[in-house]
Amino acid sequence: MEQTVHVDLDDRAYDVVVGPGLIAQAGQRILPFLGKRRRVAVLTDETVAALHLEHLRAGLAAEGIEMEALALPPGESTKGWPQFTRAVEWLLDKKVERNDVVIAFGGGVIGDLAGFAAAVLRRGVRFVQIPTSLLAQVDSSVGGKTGINAPQGKNLIGAFHQPTLVLADTEVLGTLEPRDFLSGYGEVVKYGLLGDADFFSWLEKNGPKLTAGDMETRVQAVARSVQMKADIVVRDETEQGDRALLNLGHTFCHALESATGYSDRLLHGEGVAIGCALAFELSARLGMCSQEDPSRVRQHLKSMNMKTDLADIPGELPDAQALLDLMAQDKKVLDGQLRFILARGIGEAFVTADVPTETVHQILQEALALRSH
Repeated sequence: MEQTVHVDLDDRAYDVVVGPGLIAQAGQRILPFLGKRRRVAVLTDETVAALHLEHLRAGLAAEGIEMEALALPPGESTKGWPQFTRAVEWLLDKKVERNDVVIAFGGGVIGDLAGFAAAVLRRGVRFVQIPTSLLAQVDSSVGGKTGINAPQGKNLIGAFHQPTLVLADTEVLGTLEPRDFLSGYGEVVKYGLLGDADFFSWLEKNGPKLTAGDMETRVQAVARSVQMKADIVVRDETEQGDRALLNLGHTFCHALESATGYSDRLLHGEGVAIGCALAFELSARLGMCSQEDPSRVRQHLKSMNMKTDLADIPGELPDAQALLDLMAQDKKVLDGQLRFILARGIGEAFVTADVPTETVHQILQEALALRSH
């Protein structure tokens, strides 16, 4: 059932292993990358630590690997300077050397923060990603983007630092809250929408099995998503062109996350799902894809009980102009121009800066108007 995706980046190439039971095998998988010292430093969060840390300790101990761990508070607010500083200083206190391995054991927040800590520690130490959320398994653990948030916006401080190995244990997904699992599913759907219509059709058919916990379906969905991301990363590691396609739905999403204060009012994958629906709406409005496409996207997301509209976000939201201003803070702004990822159809995304602001404003205004009904 296990599948391996190879990310072919020359001397920085690595494998992403997808399948059940990988945490129990962590020792034998990581041992080849350790020098004489059989020890690792683990960065995790308190929620993951309570559920899985002893399991990881046992998996490492089976090969005589000692583990020291620091558990940070869970949640997006951890991804800032205070906890980052704490993590780096802890790693220095533990005398982590260049040939040692730091393990990122958690969701996207921990993966991003631990990866960035590994990137800057002694100008770069190796790290292994063991992602414990669906979102992290299909997205943030692959591709070497690491970083933390600034008051000015998400992920504005960071570095490209590829992992040495990624172990995506699909068994762990069974311990996720349904809402967290579906948040990750937002990123899975994104891969079908941006570059693989057949995968999207497969998800329309197999989505319910996926949420019900069918292991084979889960392995297949994670591996397919990772393969798509790996192919794009290999073509464009530092996001000069193609890699921007992975941000389908994210320009809207990041503005909405900022507007909701990066709180649990809106989880990242929920924002991606709403963002993808809006991106297809915008594409149809500009005559780039058929009117049926946005309906099909929304229909599938709704059938999976996911958020699809601004009306699904609880609490107050700023007006259309304020949301547009937040979008202008995005990292995809180039020479002052906001770039959008739009689609000519399902599975056919492309990057463009040629989007009339008034059309975006209009779509946001209409979406906000639906909230007040």
